[in-house]
Amino acid sequence: MKNLLWFLFGIAGGFVLAHLVDKDPRGHEILADVDARITEFTDRMGDAYREQEARFSGLVDDVRDAAADAVGSARTAASDVVDSAAGAVQSAADKLAD
Repeated sequence: MKNLLWFLFGIAGGFVLAHLVDKDPRGHEILADVDARITEFTDRMGDAYREQEARFSGLVDDVRDAAADAVGSARTAASDVVDSAAGAVQSAADKLAD
């Protein structure tokens, strides 16, 4: 609880100090520069995030297409095996019937 109190006191003190610095023209200029740098940093981070998201989205689409092709091929192969087995069973049944 004591640490929380100190934390809140530090935040409040920071806001008060920033307000006092912002009143001075030089301090206002410094805070504007800091704000501009923070904005530039967050814009770069946002751009990098969107770029990575687009790259991963492309990879996911490629994997999804490959998985769909593999499922289609497996379905075709399984159907061919079933048809061959049915033909073999029918041939064996015909031989037994003769």
